[in-house]
Amino acid sequence: MSNKKKPAKSSKKFAAYPRLNPLGVGRNISAADLVDSALLAYNGGRLREAAHLLTRKMLPKNGFIGMSLTGALTPAGLGKSCIIPLMKAGFVDWVVSTGANLYHDLHFGLDMALHQGSPFLDDVMLHRDGVIRIYDVLFDYNVLLDTDAFVREVIAGPEFQKTMGTDEFHFLLGKYVAARQRKLRIKDSSVLATAFECGIPIFTSSPGDSSIGMNVAAMAMRDSKLQFDINRDVNQTAAIVYHAKSGGHTSSVLIFGGGSPKNFMLQTEPQIQEVMGIQERGHDYFLQCTDARPDTGGLSGATPAEAVSWGKVDPDTLPDCVVCYADSTIAMPLLSAYCLSRHRPRNYKRLVDHRDQILERVKSKYLKTGTVTKILTSRKVAKRASTVGLKK
Repeated sequence: MSNKKKPAKSSKKFAAYPRLNPLGVGRNISAADLVDSALLAYNGGRLREAAHLLTRKMLPKNGFIGMSLTGALTPAGLGKSCIIPLMKAGFVDWVVSTGANLYHDLHFGLDMALHQGSPFLDDVMLHRDGVIRIYDVLFDYNVLLDTDAFVREVIAGPEFQKTMGTDEFHFLLGKYVAARQRKLRIKDSSVLATAFECGIPIFTSSPGDSSIGMNVAAMAMRDSKLQFDINRDVNQTAAIVYHAKSGGHTSSVLIFGGGSPKNFMLQTEPQIQEVMGIQERGHDYFLQCTDARPDTGGLSGATPAEAVSWGKVDPDTLPDCVVCYADSTIAMPLLSAYCLSRHRPRNYKRLVDHRDQILERVKSKYLKTGTVTKILTSRKVAKRASTVGLKK
């Protein structure tokens, strides 16, 4: 008789849950393999789930992915290290960002120097020496002055003398940054320039709340005709989501941080359902990396489950939604490395090339179904369209 012990059978109650029994981390392990083999629990586990959600459900079948950016990400170099590679791989289709991220992105596109510093320096001395500090990132005050001058000189041009959406504005601005990069013989340094080259629309939910907006406002005193069409932005972002869903594609949101860009991206579905009266079910997939807590009631920490109640997220896909409570400067590089390693590049959708047609499509649908008086059917239709909460 054999003395070999038979392997213990797994209990049926754990059948859906793999055993937590990792191998030791090796010296040459890749970032993607580290995510799969070592990030197994707590927020490490949520980051692994986020990576799997991105590569297995959000990116496949040409799904639409909108990325929102909050917090000082580009000054920390994440524009160059992560966002640009994701854009060039076709993994980002449209963006909502704070204006500050786009302003500081310009420093890199203009080949200006930012430095790794310390959060424990004497700010009075820094001010005396003309040094700006963003936590542990340092740069010369002239970086701001020179960037401001570039923005003012560019927007003084004739093609900027009109009212336009922020996506069109950033596309035009990106064209000039791309031209400056070529002159400086640098490449892949600016998110705005890359978005121009890849045809990716970038929106800002609060265009006056940044140094770019400040310079636009100052130029208005010099009789600049540039104005931002916020109504166009609200309808254009909703049109992108409607374009995706009505075309049989998934619509996913990839949220870094929270704040106004998060809401601006998520409100597209209530705009379609609640305001326009068009039957829809919500975004298909929700992935957020944040350090905000849900119990304070703020939008930054609001969970995808809460978003379901607003119609922002499809209730049927709620189990696939992931929130990872982690600093974006840690989560974004790991997620970027994982996606670039585990999923092949995708073709660019170049949504900027079809912005008028995309907007006209949702406008036509709205004028057929929407009303000025109270929408009577949106929530009842949405409830019937979902299987959640129905007795079987």
